[in-house]
Amino acid sequence: MSDATERPDTDADADAWATACEEDLKAEQARRSAQYGAPPGSAAEELRKLFDVVADKVTAFQTSLPGMAAQNAVQQFVNQAKAAVEPVIERNPQVFDHLAAAGGELLAAYRSVVENQERRWTQRSHTAKDTDDPRDDGPGPSEHIDLD
Repeated sequence: MSDATERPDTDADADAWATACEEDLKAEQARRSAQYGAPPGSAAEELRKLFDVVADKVTAFQTSLPGMAAQNAVQQFVNQAKAAVEPVIERNPQVFDHLAAAGGELLAAYRSVVENQERRWTQRSHTAKDTDDPRDDGPGPSEHIDLD
């Protein structure tokens, strides 16, 4: 037997493996997309979607405003806001990804601070019952209050 018949073609096997993995990944993405909907886009795309929805709601709200002046003011505001936001999104879409990540980090830091403070409060209330404040003893006996 020659070397070509004894050993499998590793390049062909690697290509077949890569193709099979790619097909499996696409099938899994299609399944998840069907089950959960489309995955969220970048932060810039999501901001653009949010802005479009808000603009649509404001425009729908504008029809209930009395007077043409109010309706024109709302429409002008929506147009100016779109004109200001669109170039920023187009030129710097990665900025919004960074801002979203920073916001997540700030939220995690805030959550950590709140949890630590709550833990200190609960430890203090369980370990230190040395105050003489009757309000700390819980509900006492009921008493009649005369409202006359």
